[in-house]
Amino acid sequence: MGTVGMLRAAGIGPADEVVVPAFGNPEVAEAVIQTGATPVYADIDPATYCLNPDFVDAVVGPRTAAVVVVHRFGRPADVARLHRLGQRRGLLVIEQSESDAPYAEAERRRANAAYLTARLSGVRTPEDGDAHTYQQYVVRVPGNGRPDRDAFARAVRARGVECRVPVKTPVHRVPLFRRDVCLPETERAADETLSLPVDASLTRRELQRVVSACNALGGLLQPAF
Repeated sequence: MGTVGMLRAAGIGPADEVVVPAFGNPEVAEAVIQTGATPVYADIDPATYCLNPDFVDAVVGPRTAAVVVVHRFGRPADVARLHRLGQRRGLLVIEQSESDAPYAEAERRRANAAYLTARLSGVRTPEDGDAHTYQQYVVRVPGNGRPDRDAFARAVRARGVECRVPVKTPVHRVPLFRRDVCLPETERAADETLSLPVDASLTRRELQRVVSACNALGGLLQPAF
């Protein structure tokens, strides 16, 4: 059953609000709107890119009926705290994963991620949390007042390494779903994150090419004077 079906089965409707993340694709907010309810955005944990329970708690109001939690990039959200919050505040907590992968594939991606983390410099590597399957290997390229992430991405691609911006526009900035809310961690993540290759099929030579391309660009990250 999809998100819309789960919300409708729980009786969520026009009188309700549902807390959702803005860092990601708009499908979750769209599912809430399809039930007639109103999406309310909460900020994320900068390490997991998933909803931060403290920020969720801060936006819960008298009409809040549910929270939709998305496990992002293969890193699980803090579901234990979110479920405790749901029990305390009387909220339905719905979990949504981006995708699943066979065990062997996930293990290979973990090994590739460990290789990159041990060798990359000049970018902020992801934290290795419990059960992280690295569906995407997402690094941070801090801004320093100019679009370093975008310049970095162009330079990495010029060196033959594919990379992509995982979330180009947070949902609360998309016209159809726009809300005037303060989500500093979401904004920062959207401006700084870059997904590097970590596929299970990558060879050691290809991983080394990723490392070499990124480490050669460390000067882009120095503060502008």
